[in-house]
Amino acid sequence: MREAENVISVEQASEILGVSRHLAGKQLARWCSKGWLSRIKRGVYIPVPLESKVTDVSLEDPWIIAEKLYRPCYVGGWSAGEYWGLTEQIFRTLLIKTTQKPRNLHPVMNGTPFMLITTSPNAMFGLKPVWRGQIKVMVSDPTRTIIDFLVDPKIGGGIRTTTDMLKEYLQSEHKNLSLMIEYATQLANGAVFKRLGFLLEMCVPEETATIEACSKHLTKGKSKLDPQLSADKLITKWRLWIPANWKY
Repeated sequence: MREAENVISVEQASEILGVSRHLAGKQLARWCSKGWLSRIKRGVYIPVPLESKVTDVSLEDPWIIAEKLYRPCYVGGWSAGEYWGLTEQIFRTLLIKTTQKPRNLHPVMNGTPFMLITTSPNAMFGLKPVWRGQIKVMVSDPTRTIIDFLVDPKIGGGIRTTTDMLKEYLQSEHKNLSLMIEYATQLANGAVFKRLGFLLEMCVPEETATIEACSKHLTKGKSKLDPQLSADKLITKWRLWIPANWKY
């Protein structure tokens, strides 16, 4: 377990113990049945603390589990927003963006729910390393976190929560609008500029330079402020459909 950094797979056990995958799998299953290990998903185990009276232990640090199972990956969305203090809301589900293509995008491991979103290797930028014990885990930096919300408001908890976190970002030490434009340009997602320009004009109309930069990057098509909400009011300036109850 020391060599495997406290998350052990059959493949790792086979290499560490110098036995076949079949024998390694049987050995891990045996240790699990004896209460030394807890199975968190098929072929993956974590140690059970000696003082624990149950084998179905909660995950000590879900970030480490995600890093071990889904790398290259990063903690993003609402989980990153919570980490950077952009919201006081507590999200029980850990949101992970990974270059892998997992079959199960909503696994629950020992009571901890995960939400997995596949992303392109080219989108693995704007990340910060965070040390959890001796394990380095990547998390989207505050600016990239906001940009990810604007790509898909769902991962910010919806457009209203996303807007609240954008407002918090704009009032925080993390604010860096030139970097935000740089990230948005690198992602080349037209909807991001429409949503960002609209929200900046609504929240901080004095940021004219950044608002103008957004308008220069508008694509021809029309987007919805939040794809999950009905939208019947078109803001022609931003080519953006918004819900009728949004004031503008």
